[in-house]
Amino acid sequence: MLHKIDFYIIKKFLGTFFYAIALIISISIVFDVSENIDDFMSKDVPTRAIIFDYYLNFIPYFANLFSGLFTFIAVIYFTSKMAYNTEIIAILSSGVSFSRLMRPYLIGAAVIVIFSYMLGNYIIPPANKKKVEFRNTYIGSQKPGSEYHIHRQIEPGVFVYMSSYNATNDVGYKFTIEKFEDKKLVSKLTSEYVKWDREKKKWVIYDYSIRNIDGYNEKVIQGAEIDTVLNMTPEDYQVIFNIVETMTLPALNASIASLKLRGVNTIEYEIEKHRRRAGPFSALILTFIGVSLASRKIKGGIGFHLGLGLLLSFSYIMFMQVTTVFATSGLLAPYMAMWIPNIMYGGLAFYLYRRAAR
Repeated sequence: MLHKIDFYIIKKFLGTFFYAIALIISISIVFDVSENIDDFMSKDVPTRAIIFDYYLNFIPYFANLFSGLFTFIAVIYFTSKMAYNTEIIAILSSGVSFSRLMRPYLIGAAVIVIFSYMLGNYIIPPANKKKVEFRNTYIGSQKPGSEYHIHRQIEPGVFVYMSSYNATNDVGYKFTIEKFEDKKLVSKLTSEYVKWDREKKKWVIYDYSIRNIDGYNEKVIQGAEIDTVLNMTPEDYQVIFNIVETMTLPALNASIASLKLRGVNTIEYEIEKHRRRAGPFSALILTFIGVSLASRKIKGGIGFHLGLGLLLSFSYIMFMQVTTVFATSGLLAPYMAMWIPNIMYGGLAFYLYRRAAR
């Protein structure tokens, strides 16, 4: 059961957290406006679009980006104030154990974890997509890149190859389709180029030659042009930067499965997926560390607690970046890279908690 003191701590915790988040978002918006004001004015961007299409979708991203850091700062700040006002001593002297004191902190941290998880997986991706659409509409579109020497599996046993793909015209050059049955080549199509017909929503293959293989027998079919339906779309070959940030968790999982079928490297997608899963739990870990550090009076006061808290927070963020580099280079599996910082700092949180409880 929760008592008045529990609600007092939860109110202080969440109130300080959301106040700090609101403050940093306000500052971020001011800096972003000063950076983009020239583009907004020169392109005659409507004020309504700036507010509702850009900045309204700008807020969730920064709220989630700083959630772990400001969870820690909020815990350190108000817990230190409680300690130096002898409120912590009064609570413990009344017979409340340190583990019982942690209950309202855990409830507050759980609210932030759920808040961060929902933002990162279901709210921020559509918001990022709207931000991209805003920039493409008013500021200037980001042209999709092209790929070279593409090898993909579009269906089980069906492989395609293109020497290059022009994303602007939706044309792939030196196109090849190979079909295998029981690991044996049964058909091979080669053509000079393939083009996406936007009206028919089909691929058109030009100057093609098809070899159908049946044991020792072969049949060759040639032609100038043929329409076909293939399990691929032009979007599969457009290199759009940071596209993973616009995908919700279900879309990200579906995209990973599709890319694996086609033989595409999914490291970037898997890192993003596990970052979204592991990231919110940092609020819980940092809450344990913050309470354990700030619940005692020490020389240096709140300033020392805040300084130590910032040091630990930034070391956590830096460690996360290091493990991400290891995952990108293939030295660590993506799930390990994203969870190792939580495991390491979770161990530190457990040690500090036991030490503070004694």
